[in-house]
Amino acid sequence: MVKQRTDNRTPQRQATKQTSLFGPNLSSAVEAASRAESCDVVAIEKRRDGGTRYWCRAHRADATAKYGKPATKCRAADTKPIGAEEVKTLDLDKYLGGVALWGAAPAVYDTTQLPMERGIHVHARPTPKSEKEIDLTYQSVRIVGKGLPTEGILVNQIDAIYYLVSSVFGFSMRFVTCIHCGWPHLDKDWFSVHPHRRHLCAGCGRHFHDRARGIGNPIVGVRDACRAAEHRVVLAPKNLNIKQSEYPGGIQIWGSNPAFLWTQCKHEEEGIHVHAFLTESEAEPTVNDTFAEVVIDDVRLDPVIVRVLMAQNVLPLLKDRVRSVNCPSCGHPQFDAGEAAYMPWPIHTCSECRRQFATPGRMRNTVANPLPAILADLAKLARRPPQQHRLDLLAETLR
Repeated sequence: MVKQRTDNRTPQRQATKQTSLFGPNLSSAVEAASRAESCDVVAIEKRRDGGTRYWCRAHRADATAKYGKPATKCRAADTKPIGAEEVKTLDLDKYLGGVALWGAAPAVYDTTQLPMERGIHVHARPTPKSEKEIDLTYQSVRIVGKGLPTEGILVNQIDAIYYLVSSVFGFSMRFVTCIHCGWPHLDKDWFSVHPHRRHLCAGCGRHFHDRARGIGNPIVGVRDACRAAEHRVVLAPKNLNIKQSEYPGGIQIWGSNPAFLWTQCKHEEEGIHVHAFLTESEAEPTVNDTFAEVVIDDVRLDPVIVRVLMAQNVLPLLKDRVRSVNCPSCGHPQFDAGEAAYMPWPIHTCSECRRQFATPGRMRNTVANPLPAILADLAKLARRPPQQHRLDLLAETLR
């Protein structure tokens, strides 16, 4: 049964004082997502077309069905809950050598038989000179330490993944809270690459306006709460030149992306991160580092193109729309940059000869990236076909 609001008036806008990072009397987004509850659908507000929009208070997700009817279950009802065993507690006071946290997206190329990595990748050192005690990926991380709330700060994997996306495409983010309920706001999918003022709160399901155009991500508040200073990112000092036949256990390739929390003394390195395994049973990769230049089977990989494809593979709006195409005039492999890197278009401007050309084939609105074709050629020399990893995040479009 759908509950109707008895008061359709919009409350007067007022500043919401934050008693903690996650707002007054609110659990974190991770804790809300981990509840295995039945949907609690309510009519929340009018849509732009005059119909009613419905919201699930149990899973904090849209529950509006076709023709503006209440859905029997919300769009997040089948999302797998995050168990307590999947939450890593990270004590900053224990790792005085520094910690680093990144959003973890799937590898763009993976010929291992290992499961897909997604969530938050953590590095932690007890002392500045010690080896990494933690080098793993978790579904969520609870950060504790001196000066932080007693219960710590719980970081959501979705926040971390969209921090990766916005960062790779060059967007800064803001800590935005709903003016109605104080819930920290995350902009996903289309909204993670388009600054805007009007937001849809995932806490109460209502729209609100921020004071400035921007992209909301709660991780900005995490970084501030941990008093993490801005850190410098430098080009990795090493190069890598290998053959796939040298590593029968398989190879994994990621583009580097900036850490959202960095407390180490040294600079962060950027480039291409590679894991290479000598055997299938090898617990740790023989090669595990970030390189400025990577050549595999005499094919050079461009760090920028690798990084961009990794972010493109995450965005729901680009699902099945990233293609490798060559300019019909000069034959140059096309790499769409700027807005064209995250917004599909039917017309592309050649990055070499500057001539415009239409996307070949039936699907017109696409984004051009030469890397899928390069990786397809690499796969011909691999011991086994590469795994096809997909996050399948929920799409978020204009409302």
